Amino acid sequence: MREKLYRFMQGRYGNDQMNRFLLAMSVVCLLLSVFLGDFLYLAALGLLIYTYYRMLSRNYGKRSEENRRYLQMTAGLRSWWMRRRSMLQQRKTHHIYRCPSCRQKIRVPRGKGRIEIRCPKCQTLFVKKS
Repeated sequence: MREKLYRFMQGRYGNDQMNRFLLAMSVVCLLLSVFLGDFLYLAALGLLIYTYYRMLSRNYGKRSEENRRYLQMTAGLRSWWMRRRSMLQQRKTHHIYRCPSCRQKIRVPRGKGRIEIRCPKCQTLFVKKS
């Protein structure tokens, strides 16, 4: 059975970031359709059909170009999200302060008590608790 699936998918485009987004949006629309009506159910069904169409397509060029455009359009949002996620992970081990004069972000390890911090950009000294 596994070999039949491999042979069937051979030469087909498969899954990419845009397909994952479309699949997630179809699930969200499906869940919202329970509360908001049939229109969202039809939208979820349409997104799901388009996702499978893209996945089973043999036209690599067009599907790659669609994915490239999707990634290009969402690059700002994805980089913002990655920065936010990184900041949240760093807050477990570090405090992040802003310099009072130039607003530069400065990362200081937690648990060092009251320390004097020198801004690497403008050399301003200020005291904070870490």
